Amino acid sequence: MSVAIPRETPPHAPEAGWARRLLGPFHVTGVFWFRLVRFAVRILPDWAMGTVIAVFTAFFWLVLRRIRAAIADNLEAVLGPCGWWERQRRIHRTFHTFAWCLAERYERLSTDHVFSVELEGLAGWRELAGSDQGFVLVTAHLGNWEVGSMLPASQDRRRIHVVREAEMDPRAQRFTEGLIRSRGGDLYITHFAEDPQLGVGLLDALRQGEVVALQGDRPRSGGRTSEVSLFGRVFHLPIGPAALARAAGVPVVPVFVFREGRLRYRCVIRPAIQVAQSADRRRDLGEALERFAADLEEAIRCDPYQWFCFRSLWKDERR
Repeated sequence: MSVAIPRETPPHAPEAGWARRLLGPFHVTGVFWFRLVRFAVRILPDWAMGTVIAVFTAFFWLVLRRIRAAIADNLEAVLGPCGWWERQRRIHRTFHTFAWCLAERYERLSTDHVFSVELEGLAGWRELAGSDQGFVLVTAHLGNWEVGSMLPASQDRRRIHVVREAEMDPRAQRFTEGLIRSRGGDLYITHFAEDPQLGVGLLDALRQGEVVALQGDRPRSGGRTSEVSLFGRVFHLPIGPAALARAAGVPVVPVFVFREGRLRYRCVIRPAIQVAQSADRRRDLGEALERFAADLEEAIRCDPYQWFCFRSLWKDERR
C-alpha cells in the first residue's frame, strides 16, 4: 500500500478557473445558488419542477466547460470511449440527474414533502443496529448521499456524527450548517473536516456506541491516501474511515443511495468491512480500502450518471 499526500487544491472541488474568481458568490460553488435552490423548492408547484430543472440543466451544461470535460473524462473509465455526440449526452444526463438530486436534497431539508426510501441489505443493518457497538458508515458522491447518512437517526433513533468537507464559499458552509442543524435535530450532528481535534472526538463517539458517517471516495485537503484500483486505473482513497474504524475496533459499513424517481430513493447497504488489527497497520488499512473500492466500483457501474465527480480524476495519465 503506498501512501500519498493530495495536492493543495481541495480534492472535492469542481474544476474551475477564472470564472470562480470573477463571479465570487455567484459562481456555481457560491452561496447564491445554495439559497436560490432552497427558495425555488419551497415556492414552486410540483408540476413546474421538471421544467425548471431542464432549463437550469441546459444552462449549466452550456457554461461549465471545465466541469463538462471532467465528467466526460471520468465516465470514459466506466463506459469506455465514445464519439462527440455520445460524450455530450453523457454529460447532459449527469447534469440533469445531479440537478434533481440537488433540488430534492433541499426539499428534504426545507419542506415536509414525503420521500420514499427503499432499503436493501436490511439483515446486516439490523444486526448492527441491534448491538451497542458503534460503526463507521461510509458513502460516496453518488446519488443523494445525505439520505443514507441520516439513516441511523431516522430508522433507529441513534446519534450520528456526519463529517463534511468544508464548502468552497465560507458563506455557503454557514448556510448549509444552519439548514442541517434546523432539520436534523439532536441526533444528527454535523462536523466540518478542518477541525484539527475532530479525530479524537469521533473516536470517542464510536467507543460510546454512536455512528460516524463520511464520504470515503475523496481525500480531504491534506489527508493521507491509499492507492487502490478503480475501473482498472490507479485511484487514491482516503485512509481516514478505515483508520478510524481500526482504532475504535468497529466495522466500516458502505452505503450508497440511488435516485429512482420523483422523491424515490434506493438505499443499498453493503456487508460490513471488518478492519484487521494485525501488527501491519498499513496492510490492514489497504485491504479494507480495497474492499471498499470494489463496492464503490460496483455502485458506480449500477448508475454511472449518478456519480457526481466534477474534477477530472485521471487527467495526469493522459499527459
